[in-house]
Amino acid sequence: MRISVIGCGYLGAVHASAMAELGHEVVGIDIDAHRVAELAAGRPPFFEPGLPEILTSATASGRLRFSTDMADAAGAEVHFVAVGTPQSPGTDAADLRYVDAAFEALLPHLAEGALVVGKSTVPVGTAARLAARVAQVAPSASVAWNPEFLREGFAVKDTIEPDRLVYGVGDDHAASVLDLVYRAAIEAGTPRIVTDYATAELVKVAANAFLATKISFINAMAEIAEVSGADVTQLADAIGHDARIGRRFLNAGVGFGGGCLPKDIRAFAARAEELGRGDSVGFLREVDAINLRRRQRVVDLAVDALGGSVNERKIAVLGVSFKPDSDDVRDSPALDVAVQLKGLGARVVATDPQGIENARLRHPQLEYSASTRETLLDAELVVLVTEWPEYCALDPAEAGGLVSGRRIIDGRNVLDPRAWRATGWSYLGLGRP
Repeated sequence: MRISVIGCGYLGAVHASAMAELGHEVVGIDIDAHRVAELAAGRPPFFEPGLPEILTSATASGRLRFSTDMADAAGAEVHFVAVGTPQSPGTDAADLRYVDAAFEALLPHLAEGALVVGKSTVPVGTAARLAARVAQVAPSASVAWNPEFLREGFAVKDTIEPDRLVYGVGDDHAASVLDLVYRAAIEAGTPRIVTDYATAELVKVAANAFLATKISFINAMAEIAEVSGADVTQLADAIGHDARIGRRFLNAGVGFGGGCLPKDIRAFAARAEELGRGDSVGFLREVDAINLRRRQRVVDLAVDALGGSVNERKIAVLGVSFKPDSDDVRDSPALDVAVQLKGLGARVVATDPQGIENARLRHPQLEYSASTRETLLDAELVVLVTEWPEYCALDPAEAGGLVSGRRIIDGRNVLDPRAWRATGWSYLGLGRP
């Protein structure tokens, strides 16, 4: 099919490349000329495993091209809108300016019978409002909402082989068109849910709210474990055997971050307030508060580990991206911890396999090193805050030969305490005795 993707940031670039990889003819539209040039040259402007390969393949085949001109979207049968919905300045609500602007810019270029599909995460009620606007200007066009469920680090697989497809539609025609777009996934047995606009919008924010709640729940249990002498990792193992609960995402640590989860649960709570049902999701405020407290807990542990002051003490921070297999440092717990320690006077040296340049743009006051060895050299304290495989696999004896003080805070509870303590390290986990 002929497809346009409006917005070529993280979501849009992955979606455009994956659609072309599946055989569709795709044009990606973005107002950022530098981003368009990089993508057209086969260079993703961010790190995502597997994306360079399908981007290069799709552009070389001629099925994928990029442009800054919205007129190049004209003639497409399906238009995916994949622009960002950041948190509005000064509020928790989602900023819909980019979504609204994308729809308005696209309206003059809609062909007869075109389908406009929202991919952006939006407050419930947005799709119906935009559908009414499209109906005013282009009565033959349809609107659908098709939320994304991408995991950074697995976005390519999640797009080509999704675990479910959700269509929020106003008519059967829209669903049949989306079936053609996702034919390969449907033929492979991917579950497909066809529903109304409001349900489709709620699916994404409800999923994020549930995930955030599960993470903050186990972190709340870690707070109790820390004052009672219990081990939160064994607690998670025990309750995770209950099929009603499950073990996944019951990993206590420094908490969640990134460009989606924190701002999406805040926007969800803000929208619930607007709808007069703020009490229904009032717990999300506490979920957010617990999450932020865990960052402060790591900072407090660092201060205690160094005798009450980190001033002018070298601290090695392992990780700045909010999760492994990503260079995303938006609302990153790891970077937040590094910045707080720097603010207390520590000499912070941070490292990360992919996130250093993005971190440097946001916080140039920190010292960065691409070398784990150099980061550890002469450090009085090591803080592991992003669970990259190379940090999880560190040899405690080898690392001990580099530092000046064998103290480590495991902000993700991914190391073996016995192995580290056996080589003379003072090991501190979160929620572990």
